[in-house]
Amino acid sequence: MKLAFITDPLSGLKPAKDSSIAMMRSAATRGHEVWTIQRPSLSWRDGVVSAQALHINPAGSDAAWFSIVGHQHLPLTAFDAVLMRQDPPFDFEYIVATWLLERAQAAGARIFNDPRAIRDHSEKVALAEFAEFAPTTLIARDPAEIHAFIDELGEAILKPLDGMGGSSIFHVRRGDPNRNVIVEMLTAFGARSIMAQRYLPAIREGDKRILLIAGEPVPYSLARIPQAGESRGNLAAGGTGVARELSARDREIAVALAPTLWARGLLIVGLDVIGEQLTEINVTSPTCFVEIAQQTGFDVAAKAIDALERQCA
Repeated sequence: MKLAFITDPLSGLKPAKDSSIAMMRSAATRGHEVWTIQRPSLSWRDGVVSAQALHINPAGSDAAWFSIVGHQHLPLTAFDAVLMRQDPPFDFEYIVATWLLERAQAAGARIFNDPRAIRDHSEKVALAEFAEFAPTTLIARDPAEIHAFIDELGEAILKPLDGMGGSSIFHVRRGDPNRNVIVEMLTAFGARSIMAQRYLPAIREGDKRILLIAGEPVPYSLARIPQAGESRGNLAAGGTGVARELSARDREIAVALAPTLWARGLLIVGLDVIGEQLTEINVTSPTCFVEIAQQTGFDVAAKAIDALERQCA
């Protein structure tokens, strides 16, 4: 197969933990061609979506994790599959990319995750569809409503709807002297909607990332355990990743959501679960493949490439 990965700049990817690189390497070991595309090079003209594509060999290590084989400007239909793997922020340019990818899809390109599904599934707001698995949650922009939520619950987690990696997430208590300024900052004085969720003490045991591949749960999660004094387990915020077998509740949530999400073309999904509660549904560029494989021997990247091979057969 000829696979294209739309990624962040290659020089910034970290081979020791990057899930996209893990998939590239798994594909290359099977003899598939690996190409990469930078989102700014996507363009549409006269019915054709194309991009500058870099053909690479991802077999190196550390900073030199890849070598360049060649480059071409190609229509996306020239690839057997295109994987959209760029990290948020999910801004207007990200939305434009999903529009262009949707046009490529209409012309016959296979795009994963499905661009319309990426666009329709806010990684925070998508939780509202599966509220039975979620903690008490508020999505609002009115500061008074958010303050009333904090007063009711005593403490809450506040976060922007477009963040990632634990950025701008606040643990706010009823008597927090900085509470007003936190709400003002996150909502831009009532101009921007945010998410508020009941604080879950189980975060001390880890924020579990459960991966779904083509509608099937990976049998292990990665529990991202906060460092001392933190309430964020994200690896980018200093959390420590510990692989664990899925609990009965983890599997219940995964099995309930997986068929619906896969039916929408979401090949790779990352569910975030704290304790027994679903807190986020990640669809842009879910990670933790490498850490799970290293600690358990279960090759998540290989499972993803298996799924791609089935879809492109």
